[in-house]
Amino acid sequence: MTATAAPDLDRTVDDVARRAADAFDELSRTAPGVRAEGLRAAAAALADHADELVAIAQEETGLAEARLRGELKRTQVQLRLFAHVVADGAYLDVRLDEADPEFVLGPRPDLRRSLWPVGPVLNFAASNFPFAFSVAGGDTAAALAAGCPVIVKVHPGHPQLSQRVAELASVALAAAGLPEATLQLVASQDAGIALVEHPAVRAAAFTGSQRVGQLLAARAAARPDPIPFYGELGSVNPVLVSPEALRERAGDLLAGYVASVSGSAGQLCTKPGFLLVPEGAGYDDVVVTAAAQVPEHRLLNPSIADGYERRVAEVLGVEGVRVVHAGGFRRDADGQAWVTPTFVAVPLDLLRSAGTALLDEVFGPFSVIVEYPAGARSTGELTAELGAAVAELFPGNLTLTLHLGSGETEGEWASLVTRLARHAGRILLGGWPTGVAVTPAMQHGGPWPATTTDGTSVGTAAIGRFLRGVAFQDAPQELLPPPLRDDNPWDVPRTVAARGESSGW
Repeated sequence: MTATAAPDLDRTVDDVARRAADAFDELSRTAPGVRAEGLRAAAAALADHADELVAIAQEETGLAEARLRGELKRTQVQLRLFAHVVADGAYLDVRLDEADPEFVLGPRPDLRRSLWPVGPVLNFAASNFPFAFSVAGGDTAAALAAGCPVIVKVHPGHPQLSQRVAELASVALAAAGLPEATLQLVASQDAGIALVEHPAVRAAAFTGSQRVGQLLAARAAARPDPIPFYGELGSVNPVLVSPEALRERAGDLLAGYVASVSGSAGQLCTKPGFLLVPEGAGYDDVVVTAAAQVPEHRLLNPSIADGYERRVAEVLGVEGVRVVHAGGFRRDADGQAWVTPTFVAVPLDLLRSAGTALLDEVFGPFSVIVEYPAGARSTGELTAELGAAVAELFPGNLTLTLHLGSGETEGEWASLVTRLARHAGRILLGGWPTGVAVTPAMQHGGPWPATTTDGTSVGTAAIGRFLRGVAFQDAPQELLPPPLRDDNPWDVPRTVAARGESSGW
């Protein structure tokens, strides 16, 4: 197949959708090895042009070179990880039930089931991860691995980078034998909305604000044929610290908190927006000292800066909010904002009464320290209060973190961990939520409002969002797809229920 340049941004929505549908007919039938080779080739192309890509990304986003190089490496790892998943074939979940006239519930037909790609996928790129959640990021890698062509709605924060990544990836995919329109781009907001509603698109992924995500999810649900919409809408990622944990390691714990809030100017969906500590804890000096050492960092774009400035003003306008460390905020001649971190403190009762004025996410280097009453309370009373506070104030998040002291891994604290798991996709026992490992067991999703549909956008389980089950009953061998045939030409793992095997049920 002839390698081509980047997808043409001037194509009409209908043309893009038609090309994706045509590509799906071919891509869905490609052998796993072909798709795996395409993903590896795309990863190699990005690696070969790392210096060029990082330079473009720095210019467009203001993110640090070290951060961008790490993110580009993560993007390559994601592509290679999904290549391994495809080549292994276990993701197809192939199940064969042999015909059994003696089956306990009556004669059983020959049944053969596997997972199939859903069809063309629309991926809305994120602003804060110009590589890992963008054109060749995790959502794109998972969809391509599943056998779905991808249409990426480019984020306006890094258009040149998106175009160049698409060019490199498209050439690599085509050279490996994948259809020409396997990866396409659209640029305008109107095109993205139209594609959410286009009958050729069968699923959509989104990383961005709650407001925009809800609007797009509503469009996807209102179609004559509703499609799944996997929206990651933000998270405040509360961190709970037990009195004993703070007594044992206050200095290291608080310094780690400041670093986690400040990394990449707080423009991470896993930034800890709230730190819950016992009343009377002496944390000001450590927080102020650590925060004062954080260098100034540019926010991604003027729109992000506007939102950050507005939300910080709203929080500071709530009566009873105490400023622990006032960060800086300045605009340069181009309208870009440069910031240092801000930390404030409130009692738990004020957080409850103030509502969304305090609870809504502040996207940037800002966090709220929440003082909860501890005093002479028993462990049971304290854990019950913390569990109730999480359920009421932080019902759905990507992460929840709990720092415990020595000997606090049993009893009421263990019960609290179980309750916390209802409200987040990833529970951390120590450490900090920023930094999401790209690995099979990762869960990057959570209950509403963290996501519109609780799944994961990181880790190998992410492929499941773009697959659906199909079973064949009493089908002749020549009409079965390759993984369901007796000769198993793709050589994928299969679970087989032989005749008589289940007669003891």
